[in-house]
Amino acid sequence: MQKLVRTFICLLLMPVFPALAQVAATPPNIVFIFADDLGYGDLSSFGSTTIDTPRIDSLAQDGIRLTDFYAASPVCSPSRASLLTGRYASRMGIRHVFMDDSPDGMPPSEITLAEHLQAAGYRTGLVGKWHLGHREPFMPWNQGFDEFHGVPYSNDMGNFFFYHNREMDRTGAIPGWPLLTLF
Repeated sequence: MQKLVRTFICLLLMPVFPALAQVAATPPNIVFIFADDLGYGDLSSFGSTTIDTPRIDSLAQDGIRLTDFYAASPVCSPSRASLLTGRYASRMGIRHVFMDDSPDGMPPSEITLAEHLQAAGYRTGLVGKWHLGHREPFMPWNQGFDEFHGVPYSNDMGNFFFYHNREMDRTGAIPGWPLLTLF
């Protein structure tokens, strides 16, 4: 009798298996927005009445909206390193903000979320501030990012310039891209 019940259940579920396989074959897009000095109520999707953020609101409406987040550090470089690796920054030796004259950065031996995603077949990109070391061994392309369009450190530090992948650009324009309205 048990064998008959199992067979019946399998026959009932057979049409479901191809649908499950199709869903699993298309991995979801993953977007992290990590912003310095952004308060919970600074986005209109979280209640701001003074700042209009329709594109971010659309992401919140169409995707998964997370309402609790705790940074591993109150300053930029350690909190970014922790987010990318899942480790406490102090365990990587990162206890300070990397400055424009810092000789070091996040250790290249650290495995980042981007590297894990690449291994799973994702293409990875970073747009914005890196701030985990601006010398060659520490740059995003050595930490699992296929694309990098951004700045190596904060705009209030030393010589400020943009990178488009490995090309340095002091104008800040992304070749071939229209000017984007981010908010």
